[in-house]
Amino acid sequence: MINVVISPAANLSQPIILGFDPGRQKCGMAVMGLDRIVRHQAVVPSPEALETIAVLRRDYPISLIVMGDQTTAVEWKTRLGTLEEPLRVILVDERYTSLEARDRYWQMYPPQGWRRLLPQGLRTPPRPVDDIVAILLIERYLKRLTGT
Repeated sequence: MINVVISPAANLSQPIILGFDPGRQKCGMAVMGLDRIVRHQAVVPSPEALETIAVLRRDYPISLIVMGDQTTAVEWKTRLGTLEEPLRVILVDERYTSLEARDRYWQMYPPQGWRRLLPQGLRTPPRPVDDIVAILLIERYLKRLTGT
């Protein structure tokens, strides 16, 4: 499991969005406010996803889930409906987000050592990037919502 807390939950006075990239084996999650600051990001095994969402909801005032619309979206939308207090789920086009996430990974975590010498197209991130896909899904939703 990859878990990165970037900004504490204290003093949040804006709507908070949970980005969710569901998969059969693992799920990416990201928590972001309307200010586009990532508060939390994680990749968790799929069987732990609902429990992780419940924990995140205790830590952050999440008002909405933004989820990719592809592979397992229908199945996961049903699962999310079983949460103690279900949230509204918005489906977002997730085409090409995996490729975009690989590029974003290297922006967020610049290569070190010999990896700097490789062209970006030849670099493979050393960990899953599903959490970064979740960030991109939120950004796509906010762009659709605000036009920026």
